[in-house]
Amino acid sequence: MIIGCCGAGKSTLARALHQKTGIELIYLDQLYWLPNYHRPATTEWIDVVEKVAAKAEWILDGNYAGTMDIRLDRADTIVFLDRSRWICLYRTIIRSIRYFARTRPDMAAGCKERFNWPLLKYIFFYNDCSRPALMGKLEKAALEKPVYVLRSNREVHEFLVNL
Repeated sequence: MIIGCCGAGKSTLARALHQKTGIELIYLDQLYWLPNYHRPATTEWIDVVEKVAAKAEWILDGNYAGTMDIRLDRADTIVFLDRSRWICLYRTIIRSIRYFARTRPDMAAGCKERFNWPLLKYIFFYNDCSRPALMGKLEKAALEKPVYVLRSNREVHEFLVNL
């Protein structure tokens, strides 16, 4: 299970893990978003995540706090990309420019990349607002399974090399 702020490098790490292990890679963004960024009903989304998490093995890329506990319970390994807001903002802006008006490979069909002020605000405040609760969940999970908190490109590289 790979989690972290937007722009932290989740999809890049997920692809590298998939290439190294051959384990099925699942992008939660592809499952969550309906065309034109419409959201599914909460019960439908929970059903989708429960079905995916019940598979024998997977690499899941994505956050979605409302279904985090389902995935934390089923994951055998958790990787949290704990990056600075500035790195995440920079990468997200570059990604928005690179894929503008096109659908990214890790995004749902019909969801074209766009410049998004609410997303940038979310990224800017992620470490202040979302990270503390997530760290609490990860501390609990670490009692039962490996949890890797990676803060730099070097740590990500070392994680992949030592896998």
